[in-house]
Amino acid sequence: MDYFAGLDVSLEKTHVCVLDREGAIIAEAVAASTPEAIAEALETAPACKVVVFETGRMAPMLYHGLAERGVPVVCIESRQAYQALKTLATHKTDRNDARGLAQLARTGFFKPVHVKSLPAHAVRSLIMARKKLVGQRIMLENQVRGLAVVFGARLPRGLSPAFVREVLAMSDGVAGLSAAMRGLIAAREAVLSAIAAIDSDIKHLVRQSGACRRLMTVPGVGPITALAFTAAVDDPGRFRRSRDLGAYLGLVPRRHQSGEIDYTGHISKTGDRRVRTLLYEAANVMLTRYKGALKLKEWAVAIARRSNMRKARIALARRLAVIMHAMLKSDTDFRPV
Repeated sequence: MDYFAGLDVSLEKTHVCVLDREGAIIAEAVAASTPEAIAEALETAPACKVVVFETGRMAPMLYHGLAERGVPVVCIESRQAYQALKTLATHKTDRNDARGLAQLARTGFFKPVHVKSLPAHAVRSLIMARKKLVGQRIMLENQVRGLAVVFGARLPRGLSPAFVREVLAMSDGVAGLSAAMRGLIAAREAVLSAIAAIDSDIKHLVRQSGACRRLMTVPGVGPITALAFTAAVDDPGRFRRSRDLGAYLGLVPRRHQSGEIDYTGHISKTGDRRVRTLLYEAANVMLTRYKGALKLKEWAVAIARRSNMRKARIALARRLAVIMHAMLKSDTDFRPV
């Protein structure tokens, strides 16, 4: 007899439901949301053929922790599961969700998703932290500029010693303004130090990764883009075709077809937003700053002439994703970041 389990995961507790092939409930339990506790709860029931749970913030930790303990766990697409669970129970409770997920495991009506390795998630966290810090730096500089304009001072562009000198000079002697400016400048310096430390870590990771160094041979692709792309792909072999990267990163047009209606819209913008943005920036650099002769650039310029520059950048970003994945897939020495 085959058995199937569903896990409804929350931050503190996880509801477990085990069904048999006929859909009868064999066991139900509530465990702490840790791999150890969930594996222990599953051991009280017959060995399951498939154990499913939805994607979420805790998915990487639970997936890899349960897999290490020999649990046949599968992470499924949460949007598809949400639509299916709505039809299985009138009342939405954690217990009913666990039962519904077990039913999906029993029927096979689910879409498994790839769970990235924990090192890849660590790299993604580093890149996202840098993005947030850069945003904080820009916010602080804009705040300083806004306060300075009230007193008739126009400051130079940021990230220069002249910026700090003029801020302190124009606020010197004004009781309230001087303290405000010095506090904002001190916060800005702290943020810049944190960004510099993260940049140092990124350069160190790139130097250690042969895959990143190879990707950086593509014009317009820098350390952050190469590192973010390798972390997003994680395992090149999970994509059967390199051109699937365009859809995975949300760089392909949406299509809606129903009866006589059939139109193509803007790009889907699904997947990793940060990687999509970095590829778009790399495409822009290749189109506007790279001076060498390149067939890929000529192809994108031809698109810009037929349509517009924005569509050319998107098409080139999609092509860059395909090329970079092909480079990773052909690298026999590739290792996840």
